[in-house]
Amino acid sequence: MHCSIYRSRRKTDAYLYCAAKDDFSAVPKALLDQLGQLEHAMDLELTPERRLAREDAATVLDALATRGWYLQMPQREDWAADWRAAQTPAWGQRVD
Repeated sequence: MHCSIYRSRRKTDAYLYCAAKDDFSAVPKALLDQLGQLEHAMDLELTPERRLAREDAATVLDALATRGWYLQMPQREDWAADWRAAQTPAWGQRVD
């Protein structure tokens, strides 16, 4: 399936995948308002086997087929991950 990917100029690292180039008719207006101006980033031929940097291709394909768009959100930074990893016992694990 062909898809077009757009970068939000307002929301850093937010990308909107669309089933048709420059067709935002299926995307909710409230979401478009939140994303602000969109900049065309690239076009892809998407298959379930294709590896994407942050998303599962099958999930994106399903969203494109069912609603015509998919939103890739920025990764959340887990600022406490290093601290939790250093704790003994492991954070959230039961001690026997």
